[in-house]
Amino acid sequence: MPTPPKQDSVAAVLKVFAVLEALAEDRTVSLTELSQRAMTSKSTAYRLLQTMQELGYVEQEGDTEKYGLTLKVYDLGAKVLNRRADLIKVADKPMGELVQRTHEAVHLGILDPQVNSVVYIHKLDSLYNLFLQSPIGKRNPLFSTSLGKALLAWRDDDDLDALLPKLGYLKQTPNTITDPAVLAAQLWKARQQGYAEECEESELGVRCMAVPVFDHIGKVVAAISVSFPVFRFDENRRADYVRELRRAGKATSEGLGFSGDYAPLARSGSTAA
Repeated sequence: MPTPPKQDSVAAVLKVFAVLEALAEDRTVSLTELSQRAMTSKSTAYRLLQTMQELGYVEQEGDTEKYGLTLKVYDLGAKVLNRRADLIKVADKPMGELVQRTHEAVHLGILDPQVNSVVYIHKLDSLYNLFLQSPIGKRNPLFSTSLGKALLAWRDDDDLDALLPKLGYLKQTPNTITDPAVLAAQLWKARQQGYAEECEESELGVRCMAVPVFDHIGKVVAAISVSFPVFRFDENRRADYVRELRRAGKATSEGLGFSGDYAPLARSGSTAA
């Protein structure tokens, strides 16, 4: 049997993942909607779903005939997260202390280089009834989040210069940065002050501050943020927020074997432009 053209195989894989992502966004989805989201025919979508059912990743409801993901998909994600288990375990206590001191939601994020985004791998909710909803596994842009900026600011200058033009810069709110030069200036400022921040750049009504987490060789591997509804952010307590954030970042870094001085300073380089 002749081997299918490479472009056909790639197209099939893209359709499979389009279906998976659609199912991940909603609990159950109809065949018609899935075919629309995957931009393929209903017959092709049906064949893909049948195969995924046979493999145990998709199930169909008997009464509605809609499709949904099974726990086998969750198992895959759990295995990926287990690779970050040490980081999550080390960060959990400092993050908990940060919640107790600020009463706000705290997140741990890492950079996903495949899609140039920040991924939430751990979170602790605010002690208030009203707080930011951000599920584990959620991805957000690097350029419009404090976590993303913290992950970017302490990268090597050469890596950063190569990465900045590739971030997309899609406007999410009126405050979203869409100019790489403006972002570069913010990252330089973050290095100087030792923390990154954003105010309603990713989501209206929310502002965040974040610090880097370093591993045993001093490489930034994660970031910790605290998130505030804008009406609860107290500018008079900024120094307190920074101190508590840095305490959490330092404790987590030391737990990963970092033994240097947790006092990130500005470095020379083209990002200062």
